[in-house]
Amino acid sequence: MTTVADSWLPLSPGERSVAIEVLVNGPLSRTELARRLDLSAGSLTRLTKPLIESGLLIEVAEAGAPAEVRQGRPSQPLAVVAESRSFVGFKITEDMVYGVVTTLRSDIVARYDRPLTTHEPAEVADVLAAMTDELARVHPRLAGIGIGVGGLVEDRAVVGESPFLQWRDVPLAGLVEERTGLPVVVENDVAALVEAETWFGAGRGLERFVVLTIGAGIGYGLVLGGKRVSRAEEDRGFGRHWIINPNGPLTPDGERGSAVSLLAIPSIRYQVRAADGRDRTYEEILALAAAGEPMPARVIDEAARALGALVAQIANFVMPQKILLAGEGVGLMDVAGDTVRQTIAAHRHPMADPVPLETKVSDFHDWARGAAVLAIQVLVLGAAEA
Repeated sequence: MTTVADSWLPLSPGERSVAIEVLVNGPLSRTELARRLDLSAGSLTRLTKPLIESGLLIEVAEAGAPAEVRQGRPSQPLAVVAESRSFVGFKITEDMVYGVVTTLRSDIVARYDRPLTTHEPAEVADVLAAMTDELARVHPRLAGIGIGVGGLVEDRAVVGESPFLQWRDVPLAGLVEERTGLPVVVENDVAALVEAETWFGAGRGLERFVVLTIGAGIGYGLVLGGKRVSRAEEDRGFGRHWIINPNGPLTPDGERGSAVSLLAIPSIRYQVRAADGRDRTYEEILALAAAGEPMPARVIDEAARALGALVAQIANFVMPQKILLAGEGVGLMDVAGDTVRQTIAAHRHPMADPVPLETKVSDFHDWARGAAVLAIQVLVLGAAEA
C-alpha cells in the first residue's frame, strides 16, 4: 500500500497554529494571518517557510488560483494544498461500514461501502484494512485513517463500550494500524461530526455552537470558545435520561418520555408498530403523517413537540449562536417543522433572541467524513485538543 504517513514534516506548536488557521479560514494574506495569531512579520515568515517547503502551504495569486512562489511577493495569500494528502474516514454501523476518502480540506472525493457480517473485532479490522487497500489503489497518497463508532471511545484508540457493536475495551486503532501500516484515530461518531462541522461546516468561526443528532439514538455536541467540549456528546445516556415528558411513551430504549423514547427512529417505529401491528420504515411513517394518517400523525406530532422542547431547553441553558440538527432523523423537520418552531417559541422567553436553527440531513458518509476530519486534526496537524 502506497502511503505518505511517515513523510509529513512534524509541526512545531507555532507552525501548527499557522497551518490550522490557514486550513480552516484560508486563503489568508500574511497581514491577516499575523493579525489573527498576534505574530510579527518576522515570526510569521519563520513559521511559514517550512510549511511551504514541505508542500503543505502554497502562495496563491487570488483565492483558489495557484501561483508560483516568488521572492518579494509577501502580499500573496497563503492557502493549504488540499490535494497534497488524502484521508480515509470510516463510519461503522451495526451492519455496514461506510467509507470515504477526503482531501486535506475534508472534501469527499470517493465513497466506498461494504456490508458488515460480523462484530468480531479482528474481523471488523480485516474489513477496514481491505477497504483501505482498495481505496489506496486509486488514492495512493493516504496519510491516515479516522474511524467513527457509536459509543464510548478512550484515548482516541480504544472502543471502551459500543452498544450497537456490543464491544467493550476493543483496541480498534491498534488492530487497524497493524493491518494497514497507517496511523489511525478512533472517536465517538458524534464527536467526529461535531469536529467536522466546527472546522469546515455550520459551526466554523462560532464561539458557542451545538450539534443535536437524531437517528438510531440522540447525540449531543457542545462547542464553547470555538472548541468541542470533549466527552459531552459521547454515549453516556444523554438522550435516554433527558426527560421531556414524564407522561410520554415508554419504549425499549430510554426512560419513559425521554428524548430517545420520543425522538429516536427505532422508538418512533416501535410506537407505530405497537399501535397497529405493522412494521413501517421511518420514511413511510413520515409520509403517512404528512398525509394525515391519525396514528403516525400523532406520533410525529409528539416527536416534533419533544424536539422543540429539547432545542429550547438547550438554547435556554447554553445560549448558542447556532444549533445544528443533523442525522438521518431530521426529515421530521420537513413534515412537522412548524410544530417544532412553535414549541421552541413557547418554551423561550418572549424577549429572547430567536434560536438560530440549521438543519442538515446527514447520511452515513457525512459521519465518515467527520472521522476523516479527526484524522486530519490529530494525525497530520498534531492537534493536541481536537
